[in-house]
Amino acid sequence: MTESVFQETTAQPRTQSVPLSHLSLELGHLYMEDFEAGPERLREHFAEVRIWVEAARAAAARRAGGRRPRISTCFLVDDYFTRFSTPAELVPVVLEEAARAGLVIDYLARESGCAVADKIEIAESVAHRLVESPPPGSHGSRPPVSQTGWLANGQRTPTSRSAMGEVTGWQPPQETAARNHSVFMDVELWSEKDGQRLWSCPFLAAVWQLARLGLLRHLGEPVLTPRPWNGGDFPYDWDRLPPLLQLDATAAPFSAYRTCTLMANRFLAVEDAVRLILDQVDVDSGALRQVAERSAREGAAVPTAVAQRAGYVFYEEPAHIPSDGET
Repeated sequence: MTESVFQETTAQPRTQSVPLSHLSLELGHLYMEDFEAGPERLREHFAEVRIWVEAARAAAARRAGGRRPRISTCFLVDDYFTRFSTPAELVPVVLEEAARAGLVIDYLARESGCAVADKIEIAESVAHRLVESPPPGSHGSRPPVSQTGWLANGQRTPTSRSAMGEVTGWQPPQETAARNHSVFMDVELWSEKDGQRLWSCPFLAAVWQLARLGLLRHLGEPVLTPRPWNGGDFPYDWDRLPPLLQLDATAAPFSAYRTCTLMANRFLAVEDAVRLILDQVDVDSGALRQVAERSAREGAAVPTAVAQRAGYVFYEEPAHIPSDGET
């Protein structure tokens, strides 16, 4: 006899697709101290960004085979680690300074939305999809990332101690995919205080990249989706501003086959960490398949590795702009 197995179709949620541009072009990802510096700081930022926008657009056109590429722009405001001013006061200044440089921001996002949006714990969901790459010869002595909150790209320096407590047998760390020499990285994904988890900037930025690449899903449904702006005043409370706001109703789709982020060179270390994280995320297979099939139909091939779909331009900041940790 054969047994029949019955299963409700809802037990396997269908992965909903999202519209895709060819390129998501990020015009800014600034900290609150940048906004505190006043409109002049934003003016300098957009003036530098404007130089590279046309180059990014030209590269997207070349990859599109001469056809006019779909390109959307976005801007991310840090309201997660610190909150400065209000949307009603800050957003108009950002849009005004961008327009002064001849730039249009299609989508405005809040960094806190990369942690939680529409009551969905997005960052927590991505953390559950981390799959560490075990270094050759590892034997499970290292606690998993789910316990430590640290993610590395290889074998950390092993520590051995003698009976007297002295460190013995030092060995260097080793990158898993080293080419000739190792470039070892160890990234903190979150910290905890009083039972509250604080996500790190690199981890939230990795979530942001996944959203821009159209690869975030919750039970098959897209998350961090744009909401249209009604053209009215912006709220005085950050929590009343949608996590992702579509400012231009005629804009190309928010998510795209590739991303390009234009930012100051002080963010280089953070974005190196972002790529390490993206390399170890088990991205929703349905979303990956949809992107692969649609890009193939359009003749807009994308790299297999998700991290390779994220591109950057880092500009040199004026000497008077303080770096992280300086006053």
